[in-house]
Amino acid sequence: MNISILDDYFDTLRTLDCFAKLNGHEVTIHNDHVQDVDALAERLHDTEALVLIRERTQIRAPLLERLPNLKLISQRSVYPHIDIEACTRLGIIVSSSQHAGTPSYAAAELTWGLVLAAMRQIPQQMAALKAGRWQLGVGHTLRDKTLGIYGYGRIGVVVAGYGKAFGMNVLVWARETALARARADGYEAAASKQEFFERCDVLSLHMRLVEATRGIVTADDLARMKPTALLVNTSRAPLIAAGALVDALRAGRPGMAAVDVYEKEPLRDTDDPLLTMANVVCTPHIGYVTRDEYEIQFTDIFDQIVAYAAGTPSNVVNADAIDSARQREKRQP
Repeated sequence: MNISILDDYFDTLRTLDCFAKLNGHEVTIHNDHVQDVDALAERLHDTEALVLIRERTQIRAPLLERLPNLKLISQRSVYPHIDIEACTRLGIIVSSSQHAGTPSYAAAELTWGLVLAAMRQIPQQMAALKAGRWQLGVGHTLRDKTLGIYGYGRIGVVVAGYGKAFGMNVLVWARETALARARADGYEAAASKQEFFERCDVLSLHMRLVEATRGIVTADDLARMKPTALLVNTSRAPLIAAGALVDALRAGRPGMAAVDVYEKEPLRDTDDPLLTMANVVCTPHIGYVTRDEYEIQFTDIFDQIVAYAAGTPSNVVNADAIDSARQREKRQP
């Protein structure tokens, strides 16, 4: 098969052990980021299987309709960046392992790194030291403070464990089934969403971005937070209502934020408020960007290609596309 891989910024994938799964296929790897439809249509014209790295590139109908040879999109996790309806209509199968029950330790570790960095002002202290200043201010310890986990899933569970190890009081807010699991694990469940936002000293978001969770954190929620509190988001920016976090930080509730995700990515505007605020620690969506995590993720992604090539597509999210593909093949001369 003719396989194209987009957005492999550091040309990492060919160095992974799992890359050998694609032996025998013609593979083209693109290390830059392109979103222009004309450029992508030309680049991917002969592509039969397209590999995506998370949501780095938007794959919509105007592009899909110009890719006559595309049969499979293989990726991992959620797919708000893919026009599934157009894929189904065009007979393009989308395979995406949802890795339910498999913790992302990389994302959990980055979350905890951001918590420590923000609470102890590590980036700011480093910048001050390099500028010739000795100590910038006074930070906060974590022990005996309340860590809020919003969304008790595969990553939230791990972060809760880190909080417990640091002597924090873990408080959870989530769907009732997840709250029951948190209680069984020995953690306290908040009585209400309002109480949750009011009590947390550190509040970390750990939910998938679906329509039900888009904007689930409102301006009113943020306004309930303590002026000394830290909000951490390593999940997805649109979990928070558009513009609400910046406004809340300016208003002083919460007092700090640490974020790895943004409403527009890649974020290249150095004047973006989140990048200019002294009380915000930012990283460029690197929660999953480790060699170990790549090995896990792309094993799934490449296995999906192998399965498709063997005539047994796996983790298909648009099963109707299989029938559409058969009809398309019948119409071809």
